[in-house]
Amino acid sequence: MNKNYINGKWCDASNKATYQTYDPADLREVTGEWPKSTVEDVARAVEGAQKAFEQWRKLTVYQRAEYLKKALVLMTDRVGQIAQVITKENGKTLKESHGEIQSAVKEMEFQINEGIRLAGETLATEREGVMAYSQRVPLGVVAVIAPWNFPFNVPGRKVVPALITGNTCVLKPATSTPGVGAEFTKLFVDAGIPAGVLNFVTGSGSVIGPALVENPSVKAVTFTGSTEVGMGIHECASKQLTRTQLEMGGKNALVVFADADLEAAADSAVLAAYACAGQWCTSTSRAIVEESVYESFVKLVQDRVAKIVVGKGTDDATTMGPVCGKSQRDGILKAIEKGKAEGAILLAGGNQVVDNGLGEGCFIEPTIFGDVTADMFLAQEEIFGPVLSVMKAKDFEDALEIANGIRFGLSSSVYTNSLDKALKFVEQTDVGLTHVNLPTALKEPQFSFGGVKLSGSGVPEAGHTGVEFFTEHKVAYVKYR
Repeated sequence: MNKNYINGKWCDASNKATYQTYDPADLREVTGEWPKSTVEDVARAVEGAQKAFEQWRKLTVYQRAEYLKKALVLMTDRVGQIAQVITKENGKTLKESHGEIQSAVKEMEFQINEGIRLAGETLATEREGVMAYSQRVPLGVVAVIAPWNFPFNVPGRKVVPALITGNTCVLKPATSTPGVGAEFTKLFVDAGIPAGVLNFVTGSGSVIGPALVENPSVKAVTFTGSTEVGMGIHECASKQLTRTQLEMGGKNALVVFADADLEAAADSAVLAAYACAGQWCTSTSRAIVEESVYESFVKLVQDRVAKIVVGKGTDDATTMGPVCGKSQRDGILKAIEKGKAEGAILLAGGNQVVDNGLGEGCFIEPTIFGDVTADMFLAQEEIFGPVLSVMKAKDFEDALEIANGIRFGLSSSVYTNSLDKALKFVEQTDVGLTHVNLPTALKEPQFSFGGVKLSGSGVPEAGHTGVEFFTEHKVAYVKYR
């Protein structure tokens, strides 16, 4: 059986209870048995992190960086092993799992160096013989609540900036992908990180999530997941003024104007709508297309979708794996049925895949809906699966109104050859991340990542704000004569 990692020791849950995880490509296959941790287990993990904090923060940033660099070396050595675990628990193709690890490497490299160069300011004061400066200091124990869609990359984006700035961590992986979280934790354990600096606790989010957020020793919570859960965390944390960083849902729009390169726009839409079975936070969920090129664009997308090969992520021929689990599968299929009932036109897919031995898995055909209107469920709610809704727009103003007319604001993209339209769209799109003639899913580690409206709250992760979130300002005035 697999175990928690608390205060430097691998251990069972205090009540010895366990739960099982299953391969989304074949739900008959158990991928692991994990501790069903209790509130007491969380308390022990937080206590261990609190005890380790004083010694960890006293190390120089260069000393802390040495541990993280060793973990980074181990990460590059274990790519194949980690990729197998990601694919087995999440379902994405091995190619996509390798890509996730490479993204984690880049994120980790950037955040280590960003932590090393983290500095305050020295400014003049009005008093003679007094110098003043600011510095950034760690918060203490932080909770990292990771998602199942990027179960390796996202912990890297959160844990590394927390540790490099002198904090200690409790990592809670998603219930369905604990094995990936364990592989991540082992990198740091094998790198020799001191006991208590990084703790790992598995189990039900409804049980151990509140125990983490409500613990007064936890000074910050960074979370990636659904808007509903994120808002609950924010409400709970606000009672103790615990700092939160929330990366939540999206309903990302790809806007295509008549002057665009339609081939490139179709490539972008299909890549971002169906990679990882449409389970990126930044996946393209809506394509908003100017009326005069609507039919041409739809045909190009249909041609590309017809070439997608649905299958097990371990098969070389597969280009789209299963969605991540039974509840995810059932929720997506329910959304598809709702789209049909509302009158949207099903242009491709729409069914569970059961042929070729895939009937025991969570496979869904890549799905396209046409003639979707702004008031439909398909246009408003996050489906988080391989479903693309194509919508018509009369002109620029109409397209922008449709794109912004939702409660989410994570990512967007516009395809046009007009500089005026491109810059006007960038200025007026109501998101935290936007693109011109590029997929909605593109992001790089040197830039901050976060949404607006109900897609995000708090200081964004990644970029220079990645380390900023985990530190507090301290200002010093020093009289020297």
